[in-house]
Amino acid sequence: MCLAVPGRIIGIIEDGNLGLRHALVDFGGIRKEVCLDYTPGARIGDYVLVHVGFAVTVVDEDEASRVFEALRELDQLEGLQESTTPCSRTL
Repeated sequence: MCLAVPGRIIGIIEDGNLGLRHALVDFGGIRKEVCLDYTPGARIGDYVLVHVGFAVTVVDEDEASRVFEALRELDQLEGLQESTTPCSRTL
């Protein structure tokens, strides 16, 4: 099953050479680098829905909280620690 998971942007990385934007996103304590190409208006502090390493939309904090609670109830948060993103690099 494919799932978009909400996370809060805690840092933005601008790649001056390629013009790409990435963000460090916090998923309830798990931090991953995410591509922001599909959400050019996303800013630090925003919540984004992330699917396979790409932020696909900005959501409000209440929506993000509801999704996290559902994932906790389904015991599905552990999978976030094992996944990698297409934009992964050392920060």
